[in-house]
Amino acid sequence: MSDAISFEEPWARTHQFDPPAIFESLRAERPLARMVYPDGHVGWITSSYELARSVLSDPRFSHSTEIGHFPVTHRGQVMPNHPRIPGMFIHMDPPHHTHYRRMLTGEFTARRAGRLAARAETVAAEQIDAMRAHGSPADLVKHYAKPLSLRILSELVGLPYEEADRYGHAPTLLHDPDADPQEAMTAMGQAAAFFAEVVERRRKEPQDDLISRLIADGQLSDEELCNIVTLLLFAGYETTESALAVGVFALLQHPAQLAALRADPGKLDAAIEEFLRYLTVNQYDTYRTALEDIELGGETVKKGDSVTVSLPAANRDPAKFACPAELDIDRETSGHMAFGFGIHQCLGQNLARVELRAGFSALLGAFPDLGLAVAPEEVPLRLQGSVFAVKSLPVSW
Repeated sequence: MSDAISFEEPWARTHQFDPPAIFESLRAERPLARMVYPDGHVGWITSSYELARSVLSDPRFSHSTEIGHFPVTHRGQVMPNHPRIPGMFIHMDPPHHTHYRRMLTGEFTARRAGRLAARAETVAAEQIDAMRAHGSPADLVKHYAKPLSLRILSELVGLPYEEADRYGHAPTLLHDPDADPQEAMTAMGQAAAFFAEVVERRRKEPQDDLISRLIADGQLSDEELCNIVTLLLFAGYETTESALAVGVFALLQHPAQLAALRADPGKLDAAIEEFLRYLTVNQYDTYRTALEDIELGGETVKKGDSVTVSLPAANRDPAKFACPAELDIDRETSGHMAFGFGIHQCLGQNLARVELRAGFSALLGAFPDLGLAVAPEEVPLRLQGSVFAVKSLPVSW
């Protein structure tokens, strides 16, 4: 269709922190726009806050891999429809999604996450020590953000961090569109085998972790347990690590905001919400398939049509957030969609906030003169892929 945009256009970032400029014109002229997927399927993409929430909260839109058109991976591969994978509930609709999610909700409440705050602070302090031991300059991603995020998530789930070389590389390779596909598949296979091994260990010797509690509950098969572990790791590790690292990168380029935060550390929680909104690192894989013809935004979305929801565009909608292109730690951010919306809203968002709070607090407290060790334009970015990230972030103090 002549008025349909290319699938590539909404991912072509031209600035470090801003979504592609095309969303500004789309939002003004056609907030629900036709988009051609790489296999020729003509679906849709939303660019407004209102339409994003509408799609993600409407049960007439499916996230199941069994139904409709499963658009594409970030490597440009079209994914065929396939049966439900036991335990992989992110790609399920109710009641199957509800069945699994209900088992895990109690593990990720604000209260449960709050109990991990002291441990998160300890881990952050230990990673600060590791940075000091390395010396200035250091790569904030390698020496701080990655190990902080992976350690805390691993402890919660029940994965022994001392064996992280057996599973920690897989999420990074999966989310990186420049990674070798065969290397990524090999790493995923090794991680899956390791998860099965850990499940067997926990059956014999339970510990105070999620895997042990799910085993004790007795409702899940080993296959379901392993797939749930895979989902939690792949959804919760890179996203939190990137939010921390890119958040620091953004803060170091907004000295007035950094000074305001240093002057009043009580602003940290609000600042984290603004980082989440402003950066929206979960930039790519949010889409649904229409189960029937649906009137949306003045258009008719036909049964079987794919609708991609741009979370970065929704979080930059001026109808919701005044001056949305500005980083403002004092702004009202309630309702931002960095964690999605609806029944598939990020299960681990409370844990992510605990990790980010510990990570930012320890870093700003330890290094009052923290700064970039290279020019901002020299920081290598991962602009495409499901998670917006910095590949490394050299800092000095």
